[in-house]
Amino acid sequence: MSWTDERVETLKKMWGEGQSASQIAKELGGVTRNAVIGKVHRLGLSNRAGSGGSAAKPAPKEKAAAPAKPVVKPAPKPKAAPASTPPKEEPELDENGIPISAARRAIIPAGQPLPPQPSANEISPEALAKVSEVEKTAKRISLMELTEKTCKWPVGDPATDDFWFCGLAVQQGKPYCEAHVGVAFQPMSSRRDRRR
Repeated sequence: MSWTDERVETLKKMWGEGQSASQIAKELGGVTRNAVIGKVHRLGLSNRAGSGGSAAKPAPKEKAAAPAKPVVKPAPKPKAAPASTPPKEEPELDENGIPISAARRAIIPAGQPLPPQPSANEISPEALAKVSEVEKTAKRISLMELTEKTCKWPVGDPATDDFWFCGLAVQQGKPYCEAHVGVAFQPMSSRRDRRR
């Protein structure tokens, strides 16, 4: 189907009379309702909302809207700082731009759940001695420096700046170095015996 001048004039006339796109398509034959709507848009015909004029004219523009009045919001009142408040110090940042204290407090799982740390009376004296020696040579790394190959044994209080992770090479398949594996993964029976 092609849009001949005669068919276009019929479309314009019927559209101007308020006929629906379906009625126009039926009258023209060989054209769908959607084709009629598409042609109406391409011709720039009125959408007939409130129009009673000629269909041959392009869609009349709505009367020009009055310029929008700018909405004036009151300026926010500046918060007065108490006179005794010292200026805030900028936090020390690590190599990734993350505040060090926040990085140390963040909890990020390291791939597998870590077992709860046993209390001192549940650890064999030999294992405790080995851990003490190892912690003297530990790498003392931050949370952001942990990898799959570094011991994730935490040392100290995470809420303080003196908190660190061991950082030595891990034992195959474990999250800790050999010394910390000896503390963390003890048979339950030997742990029970030491508690008594």
